[in-house]
Amino acid sequence: MFNNKSIIVFDMRTSQDFLRVGTAVIFVGIIILLLGTVLTIIHHPANSQMGGLIMIGPIPIVFGSSPEITTNMLALGLIISVFYLFLWKTKR
Repeated sequence: MFNNKSIIVFDMRTSQDFLRVGTAVIFVGIIILLLGTVLTIIHHPANSQMGGLIMIGPIPIVFGSSPEITTNMLALGLIISVFYLFLWKTKR
């Protein structure tokens, strides 16, 4: 009755395929972040607060438009640094 046998073929993927997909995902993520920032500024120009966190290894670099946002980014950076160092120590 159900004699439909379909063959599923899994092609071998190379590391370059994964590199291309990963690069595309990163670029799409950056575009979404930039678009979200621009739309937030356009819709709420008077009370928009921005902040950022740049991680260079375990060292956080923070910035913000207000002291509250900067403090929040610093706390997030410290949490990520501790987590990074914890994972790095347990890997060894």
